[in-house]
Amino acid sequence: MKKIAFYGKGGIGKSTTASNVSAAFSEMGKCTAQIGCDPKNDSTRLLLGHICRQTVLDLERERRGGEIAVEEIVHKGWNDILCIEAGGPEPGVGCAGRGIIVALQRLKALKALENVDVALYDVLGDVVCGGFALPIREGYAEEIYIVSSGELMSLYAANNIAKGIRKFAVRGSVKLGGIIGNSRNVPLEKELLEEFAEKLGTKLIAFIPRDNVVHDAEIHRQTVLAFAPDSSQAEIYRKLAADIDKNEKLIIPTPMEFEELEGLVEKYGN
Repeated sequence: MKKIAFYGKGGIGKSTTASNVSAAFSEMGKCTAQIGCDPKNDSTRLLLGHICRQTVLDLERERRGGEIAVEEIVHKGWNDILCIEAGGPEPGVGCAGRGIIVALQRLKALKALENVDVALYDVLGDVVCGGFALPIREGYAEEIYIVSSGELMSLYAANNIAKGIRKFAVRGSVKLGGIIGNSRNVPLEKELLEEFAEKLGTKLIAFIPRDNVVHDAEIHRQTVLAFAPDSSQAEIYRKLAADIDKNEKLIIPTPMEFEELEGLVEKYGN
C-alpha cells in the first residue's frame, strides 16, 4: 500500500488538491482512501458531495469506547473512493490533535485500510502538535508532500513541516516526496518554489495554476476531475497523481533558517 500525507498551511488548498489527486488515483484503477485529519471534517466534501455526517470521533463519543463497525466510518465517495473523517471536539472544547490520535488508532484496530492501494492523509496545518504529527511519527504515512504557495507564511509553514519530517525520518521510514505548488499568483512564484524545494533537497513535483474551474467545481461540491474531466486543470491533477505514483526520490529534508527563508522570498519579491 502506498501511504501518503499532504501537509501545509491552513487554507492553502490541501483538501482540494488531495481530493483531486485521490480522484486521479481512482481513475488509474487503484483502490483509494482519503482520510481527513481535521476537526472541520471537510476534507472529503468534494468526493462525497457533502460534508461527512459521521466521523470517527462522533462515534467514539456516542459509543464511549464500545464497538464500531468499519462501514459506519468508511463512506463511499466518487468512483468508489473510501472517505474517512477523523473529526474532532466541539469548537473551543478539547484537543483536536488528541482527537486525531484516537481516530487513527481506531482505524488501525479495525484494519479499515487493509485492502487499500493508496491511503492519502489530509492533515491540518503545521506540525506543532503531537496529534497532527501522528501520521508522520507513527508511520501511518511514509511519503509526505507539502502544499505551498509562494507567500512567505505558506513557505514558513512548509519549512516547519520539513523540520518535523527531518526529526521523525531519523527513526522511521517517513520521507519527503516533494513540494506541490498551489499558485496564488505571486510574482515569479514557480521559480521561487523551485528554489525553495531545492534548498530543502527535494523538487517541485507539481505547480498548479490558479484556475476558475477549481472554484466552479467546489461550488458544485465536486472535484475538477468529476466536474470538468476534459479540462487542462484535470490533466494537471492526473499528472500529479502519476508522478507521485512513480516517485522514487524520497529524501530527508534540509530545512532553512528563517532569515535565509526571508532572504529567498525577498530575492524573488524584488
